[in-house]
Amino acid sequence: MILVSAANGYIGSHLLRRLSASDRRVRASARRPELVRVPSGVEVVKADALDADAVAASLRGIETAFYLVHTLGEGPGYAARDREAARIFAHAAREAGVRRIIYLGGLGDASQVLSEHLASRQEVGRVLAEAGVPVIEFRASIVIGSGSTSFEMIRNLVEKLPVMTTPRWVRMAAQPIAIDDVLAYLCAAVDAPEPSDPLTVYEIGGSDRVTYGDLLRMYAAHRGLKRLVIPVPVLSPGLSGWWLYLFTPKQATVGRQLAESLRYPTVVTDDRARRDFPDIVPVSAAEAMRRAFTDEDEAFARTYWADEFKGTAAPVSMVREGRYIDSRTIQAHCPPEAAFDPIACIGGERGWYAFDTLWDVRGFIDIMLGGPGHRRGRRDQYALVEGDYLEWWRVERVDPPRLLRLRAEMRLPGEGWLQYELEPQEDGTLVRQTAVFDPKGVLGRAYWYLVLPFHHFVFEGTLRGIDRECRALVAGPNTCPLPGEYGRKLERRRTSGS
Repeated sequence: MILVSAANGYIGSHLLRRLSASDRRVRASARRPELVRVPSGVEVVKADALDADAVAASLRGIETAFYLVHTLGEGPGYAARDREAARIFAHAAREAGVRRIIYLGGLGDASQVLSEHLASRQEVGRVLAEAGVPVIEFRASIVIGSGSTSFEMIRNLVEKLPVMTTPRWVRMAAQPIAIDDVLAYLCAAVDAPEPSDPLTVYEIGGSDRVTYGDLLRMYAAHRGLKRLVIPVPVLSPGLSGWWLYLFTPKQATVGRQLAESLRYPTVVTDDRARRDFPDIVPVSAAEAMRRAFTDEDEAFARTYWADEFKGTAAPVSMVREGRYIDSRTIQAHCPPEAAFDPIACIGGERGWYAFDTLWDVRGFIDIMLGGPGHRRGRRDQYALVEGDYLEWWRVERVDPPRLLRLRAEMRLPGEGWLQYELEPQEDGTLVRQTAVFDPKGVLGRAYWYLVLPFHHFVFEGTLRGIDRECRALVAGPNTCPLPGEYGRKLERRRTSGS
């Protein structure tokens, strides 16, 4: 049995999926277990890192424990809290008969002066080993992966600032590592030979050394953005902190400490990890960033917003990993088969069921900008298959009567999607409409906020129109197919090869 502590954190949540996919028996612990995204077969327990009894209970029956607790985001005094949490965990692990503890810390030359954050990370490793349970500690520099604090800081800075005046530490050497490579090391340590020392330290990093400024430029190049990075000597740590609060508010508390750590080199100085884990070949920083974008796109494409916002009837407006999300629902008074038909008939001759003039104006603007606008119409008014065009949209995924996902092909300062999901209810069908926009730079963000006031009228109107069409379908004949007719027309279209 393996324990993953702090399982609702960035590393913990990714590690849970990796371990559960390998058919291992896994238990996840977290202070707020309701926030843990639990893969199938994973046991979840509640455990505050500073509650000795709860920690002891979470470790019963465990052979290998991953220690991923970090209280940096809780503000000042985190070093003392982390020290005490590590002491509690180590003693509870010894009493529970845990075979080994695997810990992810921070890279830095321990013989030199380190930042408070890096010094604390390395102190935790030593405290964990004091109780006598063998500890394998991996020390990493910047972790590159969609959703990681470091990657989100880079995203916010590059997307929001065409010109960046930065402290001189952006030129300090670092050795970033991809999240997949971090997970590979952590998982490999489960089956590694028994450590000969109470504390075994591995320094891990990517295949190349870069600076934080290089990472900013890599991100900008991948997104096709022109950014100017100007290091200046006058940005003190205090000013840098206010700068992060202004442009990366969600990561500011942690980001300031991470920025302080970047004043010191975080590079691999020994090859012990390469010798003991020869099958793991870390990728370069550029490849790690490319994978981060790919993983992010694939994750959003797989997302069912009905599951993400389950139990939420009110409109949801949020930002996740740089994308703006607007999600709304309506209770349609008909079964899913009937509710899906008007969704599949949307656009073309039938319009968008509300405020068609606004859609026409947006289509005209798109044509003036060189986009398709309304000119393409629909290939088939009553049946859609993946790859079809629907005015300025492209059908990216269709799964009747559950899902329709459209990708915008209009001229936009970014990328956009419109997704409809249907969920059966006792008294009808819950229809969720979600707009997702991935803005490109400052112009993309300005565009989103410019059109945001219209969302309430246009999107709410479309949902009400879908419900109205549902009622008409159930009540009697209509110009749109009768309930379930979409599926029959779609099947005829598929079998005919058209």
